[in-house]
Amino acid sequence: MTTFCETLRLDADHLWRQSFEHPFVRGIADGSLPVQRFAHYVLNDSYYLSVFAKVQSLAAAKAPDLATAGRLAHHAAMTAEAEHQLHETFFGMLGVQRGPDFVPAPAAYRYATHLLAVAAEGDFGEILAAILPCYWLYWEIGERLKDAQPNHPIYDKWIRTYGDEWYGELVREQIERLNACADTSDDAARTRMRRHFLISSQYELEFWNIGWTLEGWPFDA
Repeated sequence: MTTFCETLRLDADHLWRQSFEHPFVRGIADGSLPVQRFAHYVLNDSYYLSVFAKVQSLAAAKAPDLATAGRLAHHAAMTAEAEHQLHETFFGMLGVQRGPDFVPAPAAYRYATHLLAVAAEGDFGEILAAILPCYWLYWEIGERLKDAQPNHPIYDKWIRTYGDEWYGELVREQIERLNACADTSDDAARTRMRRHFLISSQYELEFWNIGWTLEGWPFDA
């Protein structure tokens, strides 16, 4: 029997395949991506992850039981600590820093706003559906690229992070959790979960363009 998350993955496949083949991702895999583009991506990803950790914390607050709340709080802490430590490493390697007045690129702003809106208005299952593409897509990219040899200190480290088994365990945990939520939800709730998952998948695709095009606002922000 097909699980709810397997159905979501099939529904989003056309978007995820575009991510797999995006020139930004291919440039990481073969080491050809200009570091200026990666630096712009990392600054925006750092902003995004600061919002992502808050949304994970809001999911913890809406969790159906204490054990689940603890796990989501743990995920939020890992995002705030491990992921930001990783980005701080990249900041040092790239010679950049995200200051308090940093203005995110339009796509990063839209994606963060989407997650915050779901966290504010949606239930626990809806929040899980909205944040799952970020987990899952990066895991699949890490799996696809784990044998790549960019021979670049930054891109080698990026690939190792998302292709590591510890990261895969976190992803599988969230997939199982969303499947369990879907099993006890009605059709209307599952429809909302699907919509959030697909919207996030679209924003994941748009996020690569931030670095690839050095996306910014058409005015002095």
